[in-house]
Amino acid sequence: MQLQFSALSHPGVVRQHNEDACHADAQGRFFIVADGMGGYSGGERASQLAVGVIALYLDTYWGQTQEMPAMMQQAIERANEHLLAEQAQNPVLKDMGTTVVLLCRGEGNQAWFCHVGDSRLYRMRRNQLEQLTQDHTWVAQAIEAGTLSPMQSRSHPWRHLLTQCLGREDLGPVSVQPLTLEPGDCYLLCSDGLTEEVLDWQIAATLRLMRSPAWAAQTLIDTACKRGGRDNITALVVQVPAVEAPADA
Repeated sequence: MQLQFSALSHPGVVRQHNEDACHADAQGRFFIVADGMGGYSGGERASQLAVGVIALYLDTYWGQTQEMPAMMQQAIERANEHLLAEQAQNPVLKDMGTTVVLLCRGEGNQAWFCHVGDSRLYRMRRNQLEQLTQDHTWVAQAIEAGTLSPMQSRSHPWRHLLTQCLGREDLGPVSVQPLTLEPGDCYLLCSDGLTEEVLDWQIAATLRLMRSPAWAAQTLIDTACKRGGRDNITALVVQVPAVEAPADA
């Protein structure tokens, strides 16, 4: 099953610099999106460092004896350690941190995902969009507790307050969840610069019109820019073929 994918990142309309980072493995084994914070130099450095460390770790240990969930957890923890070391060496970067969302493909139709922060993973299956990750934010906890509605959360002054991110000593255990890839599935990894501007129903409408992952990623970014583009915007789209080609094709 050969996955099709495309990753695009844009600084948005307001900001001059892009503190997002993303990576799509050329072999279609893993996909990463990160959204940095801590000012221009800190946020950009944090997201790029995290994505680079995670990608290198996965590429180095891929296919060895380590189970996929454990390997993903180790990659995230290694990235966090590198961010902490960078903070210690350079006091200017002491406040830097980053979110991350990671999707890895296993054997056959198996896959796993994990995340830290409010970068998200969505799945479009049979024309129904589902958010697979739950934001590690104060407002997400308030919604779960019933003290805040999803609509209220979109304009709440604390909506960007993270409860977890990379670059912190107190990073909690990273939960890795399994997935089963089905023909026709579409997965979207994105930063909150997209979801702040584009509602879920608009994301779903774009993915239903899928011409190609590159078209979908570009359309989502264009939509976010037209609606304000107040933050950096990253969209990484992964499509599972609807019909599997014959083995000798």
